Amino acid sequence: MLLKTFGWSFAITVLGLALAGILWGWQGLAIVGILSILEISLSFDNAVINAGILRKMNAFWQKIFLTFGILVAVFGMRLVFPVVIVAITAKLGPIEAVNLAINDKAHYQELVTSAHPAIAAFGGIFLLMIFLDFIFEERDYKWLSWIEKPMAKMGKLDMLSVIIALVVLLVTSMTVATAAAHGAGDKSATVLLSGVAGLITYLIVGGISGYFEEKLEEDDEDDEEADEAAAAPATKGTGSAVGLAGKAAFFMFLYLEVIDASFSFDGVIGAFAITNDIFMMALGLGIGAMYIRSLTVFLVRKGTLDDYVYLEHGAHYAIGALAIILLLTIQYEISEVVTGLIGIVLIGLSFASSVLRNKREGRPGDEAGAKSEVASGV
Repeated sequence: MLLKTFGWSFAITVLGLALAGILWGWQGLAIVGILSILEISLSFDNAVINAGILRKMNAFWQKIFLTFGILVAVFGMRLVFPVVIVAITAKLGPIEAVNLAINDKAHYQELVTSAHPAIAAFGGIFLLMIFLDFIFEERDYKWLSWIEKPMAKMGKLDMLSVIIALVVLLVTSMTVATAAAHGAGDKSATVLLSGVAGLITYLIVGGISGYFEEKLEEDDEDDEEADEAAAAPATKGTGSAVGLAGKAAFFMFLYLEVIDASFSFDGVIGAFAITNDIFMMALGLGIGAMYIRSLTVFLVRKGTLDDYVYLEHGAHYAIGALAIILLLTIQYEISEVVTGLIGIVLIGLSFASSVLRNKREGRPGDEAGAKSEVASGV
């Protein structure tokens, strides 16, 4: 199971590190390794979130996520995205931007860094919306009930998450954005515009995928009722459900890719503290992205989120923390180590809470519960 799921990640790691050693020597090998670890530590919570969505999709779309999705993640976000940002902000042509990235790395890094306020606002608001919609939703399991119970009651108010996100964006544009880091000056208008773009993107992609998911569930229920009511199998209804499943999976796939893009923002920007070589950066971050993809599929196939019910809670709290951190980095320097540790600690605590819950209830997968079942002859 482990080799089957992580086999490609292991292979890419070996090939990637070997290539780094050949092209850049021991120093390049070390940098690529550090970047890989950086990406994994910053995006571990991303894997948990992705798994919660991916488990609703069939095997075909899971394969698409691992194949085409990884191409988008590695080449799109880790290689092409920074170049596109430079081309837009510096008003350069694509070829000029690529030439700048290869031949004038210092200036290229400067341009990418200057675009950070817009990137942070877009990604921060998008991730904040994911957290808010989660915390305001009524759930069967509550991890921090003293927070989640009142939040679920407040969530009955329509559009509350959107209102809070807009308030946070407005406060950000009036505070940290007025004196952006690296001498960028007042970026209030840029931050406001980018944040609204992030909010609109979330509402469109998330809304469409949610719509088709609900339609699919309704059609599945209708098909089950039809099968119970009639001896003959349904024909037209079944075909419709299959069509809707494809649409639902497609938009959920797009939603996954946007989430992954938002998570990759801090990793791409943080990588410039280690190297400004775009190829070295893409290789190191790409290796890390492979492990995040494999970990996502591993969590789905093992049913980990069903066995450890608070993991999703911890991941969403980590998302909320990352969203705030991204917005704060518009003005303040915050180490990627801090960002990564916050996510790891929150997920670790939620995992520990899940284990304790399983022990109390003697759930399958818990060692003590399994022993008690064997002893009782179950």
